[in-house]
Amino acid sequence: MPGRSASRAVSAVIALVALMMPVMSKAGEASSVSSSAGAPTNIVVGFVGGFVGHDNARHGPVQLAERIRGSLPASTYIQIFENRHRKQACQTILRLLDVNHDGILSPAEKARARIILFGHSWGGAAAVLLARDLRRKGVPVILTVQVDSIAKVWQNDSVIPDNVAEAVNFYQPHGILHGEPLITAADPEKTQILGNYRIDYRKHPIRCAGYSWADRFFTPGHVQSECDPQVWSQIEDMMRELLPTEVQSTTSVAVLP
Repeated sequence: MPGRSASRAVSAVIALVALMMPVMSKAGEASSVSSSAGAPTNIVVGFVGGFVGHDNARHGPVQLAERIRGSLPASTYIQIFENRHRKQACQTILRLLDVNHDGILSPAEKARARIILFGHSWGGAAAVLLARDLRRKGVPVILTVQVDSIAKVWQNDSVIPDNVAEAVNFYQPHGILHGEPLITAADPEKTQILGNYRIDYRKHPIRCAGYSWADRFFTPGHVQSECDPQVWSQIEDMMRELLPTEVQSTTSVAVLP
């Protein structure tokens, strides 16, 4: 009878699905584990200042990213952005943390984040503003670094939000362009200010090759803060202390296309 044949066919399908369910469940678990294992736990985002391109190797943030390339583990993701692309940087971080790609960050996905933000000039301010963007998402940041940080109109780069564990500020006080001299914690119990380090390039000038005569003449201190090897070496040391440094061949390093 046609009705009995159809019933038998449905029963057979149900039985087959029941047999496959454990296998499908295990496959889903394996996929989740694989996705988590391949997702970066360490995220380093830097911002260049002014109208500098993200890949301009003459500038401090780009050089720092290049130096640490290959010396951090595969769980590290490094990316340099123009300061005007802060929102894109935020979206990138949120996407990297979303291990299961469901569009929602779980408490576990947020807790696994180890994020360092840094930048020079407008890029220093962008790092602080990005930390605030992440705070609104409940995402912690382990370190922010500002080098001669300059805020744009209506911006405030002097108060570090309470989702940041540690923050440090390097600045020079002279010239048309000079950095924020004092950063403070919105909540000192949650954020440690490692220091506001003043550097006087009038007393200890640094020669910066490759910059225009206009830069060297009108904003010499600001330019020297970007090419000061001692400052960037200190920042590099801070990063290496917070992130593992064993060499791994599969280290993920990226810049914007």
